[in-house]
Amino acid sequence: MGRCAPTSGCSAGRSGTTPRATPSVCSSVAESGGRDVGGCLASDVVADFPTLPDGLTVRPLAADDVADASALLEAAEELDDTGEHWSPDDLTEWWVNDLVDLERDSLAVTSPDGGFVAWATVLALPTFRDAFRIILEARVHPAWRDRGIGCGLLAWQLERGREVHAERHPESPAVLSVEVYTSMSSLEGLVRRAGLEQERWYFVMERPLTDLPAVPAVEGVQLVPFSWDRDDEVRRAHNAAFTKHHGSADRDETTWRTLFTGQRAFRPELSSLALVDDAVVAYALAYVFEADTAANGYEQVDFGQIGVLPAARGRGLAKAIIATSLRAAAERGCRSAGLQVDSENVTGALRLYEGLGFTKRRTQVSWTRALPAVVSQ
Repeated sequence: MGRCAPTSGCSAGRSGTTPRATPSVCSSVAESGGRDVGGCLASDVVADFPTLPDGLTVRPLAADDVADASALLEAAEELDDTGEHWSPDDLTEWWVNDLVDLERDSLAVTSPDGGFVAWATVLALPTFRDAFRIILEARVHPAWRDRGIGCGLLAWQLERGREVHAERHPESPAVLSVEVYTSMSSLEGLVRRAGLEQERWYFVMERPLTDLPAVPAVEGVQLVPFSWDRDDEVRRAHNAAFTKHHGSADRDETTWRTLFTGQRAFRPELSSLALVDDAVVAYALAYVFEADTAANGYEQVDFGQIGVLPAARGRGLAKAIIATSLRAAAERGCRSAGLQVDSENVTGALRLYEGLGFTKRRTQVSWTRALPAVVSQ
């Protein structure tokens, strides 16, 4: 899981035909049939539930599972060390919205006594540029690991991901992606055995909010806080800024409202815009996650999206807006700042962030399986 919207091109915030999930991936998944889901948007039959150890119940996630899923993630964090903490409200934002069909694209696993054992989701945002990216997320409670549950869930996800591709964008190639922190050795082994390949490396970086960099003056540029009357202008600037970035896409209004500035964690007062002739040419969008604050004992500002329009690059605008937001966060009591960056970012963002005092704390690897187009255009 990640704090940025999947494949959003976050500067601060991831061959061959896939067969039906069979023992080549994992021996614990049904090979035929499919479960009927009446009233579905695309098709009424989706991948069978995986076969898991005796006594476990498999069903779709429900909106009221978020408290149990949050508790599971907190228990798993002691082993997985992702640095992320998800409250029930965070998971509600992530799962219960117009972009996710829980009935078709999720699983919950429970024990005979009703305990929450595991969950899995298949998430595909509606827009993309080169390949239709489908994100596979799951977590198994530490007490239930090494029993084949994760293997069964991944096999189901790979099959459901193939179906989502065929249903929604068969004319385009697709990529099934699992984001794995290097601290998650069990998950890394699982995706490797399933035949996924390492595609991209992302660095999670942090810095204390002390000895802050000066805000450079840029002639003809006005630095201002984010304002809601410019929200859609910032969305359009974000789309324009990331046209050449790996995995990026033009974000529509619904996605932007759901997973970007519409999040509870978004902090407009800590976000900065650069204006030229009263038009947005650069932006830094800031978030503070309450669950992280509760777990860590202090507030950290996380930069979810940072971008500069191509025509405005080379003038120091990224440094100016980040430095402005760092100072705003420090003034409001935040102790540290964080962001995530593609290690191969085409604009040299890694060097910029290192120059601003950010250092690498964690590494997240995007493991993928490429799917060719199902039908010719």
